[in-house]
Amino acid sequence: MRMRKTATTAAVVLALAATATACGGESGTAGDKQAGADVYSGTYTVAKGVSIDSPALKRAQKAGHITIGVKADQPFLGFKDPATNKYSGFDIEIAKMIAADLGFSEKQIKFDTIDSNVRETTISKGQVDYYVGTYTINEERKKQVSFAGPYYTAGADLLVRKDDKDITGPDALKGKKVCSIAGSTPLQEIKKPQYGAVTSEMSKYSDCVKNLLDGSVDAVTTDDAILKGYAAQRPEKLKVVGQPFTKEPYGVGLNKDDKALRDAITTALENHIKNGDYKKAYVGTLGKSGSPYVAPETPLPRY
Repeated sequence: MRMRKTATTAAVVLALAATATACGGESGTAGDKQAGADVYSGTYTVAKGVSIDSPALKRAQKAGHITIGVKADQPFLGFKDPATNKYSGFDIEIAKMIAADLGFSEKQIKFDTIDSNVRETTISKGQVDYYVGTYTINEERKKQVSFAGPYYTAGADLLVRKDDKDITGPDALKGKKVCSIAGSTPLQEIKKPQYGAVTSEMSKYSDCVKNLLDGSVDAVTTDDAILKGYAAQRPEKLKVVGQPFTKEPYGVGLNKDDKALRDAITTALENHIKNGDYKKAYVGTLGKSGSPYVAPETPLPRY
């Protein structure tokens, strides 16, 4: 069922477009705030005298700051507030925990918004020291980069309009217009002939959500954790179907040959899972979107 083009709806769409334009597309999101929740920001003990035989870490230590690739348009995960230019969300907290264990305070972190379709290139070229942004670990990506984790496991799902009664899961997508972003694993999945969907690709999830709100597409597909954030922003207009059809293990992406840094990040993740920082960050961010807390299995894989 298509949304009626009321004056109110039109105003909402125009406001969303203005937000994205004002932010130069980097933090353009379907809404200015993270669903009315207080923005969580944890504080983590900064390690002293860190010495690891890692080219990326040595470069960061020399520069006096560490550069972390993130997302900016994913509520409760990686979100850049257009009013303050501050980043927040679960992935941002994971990035901060790791940085602290590597010897960098929050003030020494430079967050860099990286689109999904250039993640491997950006990491391989050393333009970021590591990447934390709903980054699914898979064998194809491992040919270009390496991963620490997984620190969280999501699943591909569908975001639809609140009044939609037709789309009940991936098997109900025949002939439906479904939007996702270029380079994402859910996009590759939903393109399979078995679903019969008509797909469109955008550079940002927020653009897909705007198209869903104005009726240009029937659904948005990506990881359920991301979709729940958007649904929490617009609970009167959007809903998540709740039928995950893939597994998406999130990892921290880094240079393929930097085993020393990969092991250090893996250790940092394990430490913060064990000391309770991970759970506090989850409850304060992603947990507010309705995703139940599930403790990651430790020890994490090493290779």
